[in-house]
Amino acid sequence: MSTHAPPDGDAEPYAEAVPGAEPSGPLPPPPAHQAKAPAHPPEEEPSEADGGHDPDEPLFILYLDGERHAQALRALTLWVHYLLLPVYGRETVSARPWCPRWWEHPEAVAQLYGLWMAWQHHTGPGADLLGPAVWHRDFAGPVLLSLRDPAGPFAGCKPGSHRAKAVPEVDTPGA
Repeated sequence: MSTHAPPDGDAEPYAEAVPGAEPSGPLPPPPAHQAKAPAHPPEEEPSEADGGHDPDEPLFILYLDGERHAQALRALTLWVHYLLLPVYGRETVSARPWCPRWWEHPEAVAQLYGLWMAWQHHTGPGADLLGPAVWHRDFAGPVLLSLRDPAGPFAGCKPGSHRAKAVPEVDTPGA
């Protein structure tokens, strides 16, 4: 297996982490339309002691905006296209749909980002020997079943065809 660089060529850091990984398709452009909760600026700079992360600064992709969101989506896309789909992607059938434009489904982005965060925690440096088994049992199985459920976020999507899902209507209290 060889490592193919994505169109913008920044797969090298990921290729080092996943030797021999094959991409499963083109990488998406960052979605400009996804709603994100505002990220509040940190009051003080993160320190070396806390790993460079300000605990008041959000990590989850739904709370990021602008360049931070684009970078997080890019990193997620590399993981999904170079590791998750080549290893765990199964045939797409009506009973187990997958969307070729998964990044346009906010629910899928949220679930896949959480899955990727769990992957890093359970398989990264410092993870114990049971980490991968825990990731498969507690995270990969449930998330992939949820995403690929016929009534899940990819309902109506088919190979080569994306269908946007309508957001449920909500009544205004007291109206």
